[in-house]
Amino acid sequence: MKKILIMTLLLLMVCSVSGQVPETVKQMENPPLRQRLFFGGSFGLQFGTVTNIEVAPLAGIWLLPRLAVGAGPTFQYYKDPYGKTAIYGGRAMMQMTLIQDLNNIIPIGWNTGIFVHGEYEALSLERSFFTTAPEDSGRMYYGGLLAGAGISQPTGKKSSMNITFLWSITGNEYGLYDTPEIRIEFYF
Repeated sequence: MKKILIMTLLLLMVCSVSGQVPETVKQMENPPLRQRLFFGGSFGLQFGTVTNIEVAPLAGIWLLPRLAVGAGPTFQYYKDPYGKTAIYGGRAMMQMTLIQDLNNIIPIGWNTGIFVHGEYEALSLERSFFTTAPEDSGRMYYGGLLAGAGISQPTGKKSSMNITFLWSITGNEYGLYDTPEIRIEFYF
């Protein structure tokens, strides 16, 4: 019973804080298209017994003040003691901001936001690297659905650094993702 009461009080505080938006902020919620566009992505490097180089740029748009969608290509070079391969394709993502500024709720001095994130990756995999049948050649399609949450730290007026924790929803039969998949992305 105590937990339910605490959760109810926290939800009421969040609702009351979100209702206290100044009039000037409400007028700015409809910015022009140019101001709603964002670009960014991630870049990964790993060297050693396993070499993994990944480039994943992203372009997106804020559809609503708390809802963004984006898409972009992805390329990954992977080499381990058993062989090497190139993985390429694209991804489409949707991100919803739950808390835009955590400092409004808990005054800790951080302007960090919290969001949920979902994305679909369509990848082209080298069949001989990912399957055990020796006669397989060519490439195959793999579609993966990832979902998770993250934090966003503003780094400027329109830029931010996001740390996202994603889990594979559709399975990970080819071992493409860690559990969780941790991404650090920059948006500007």
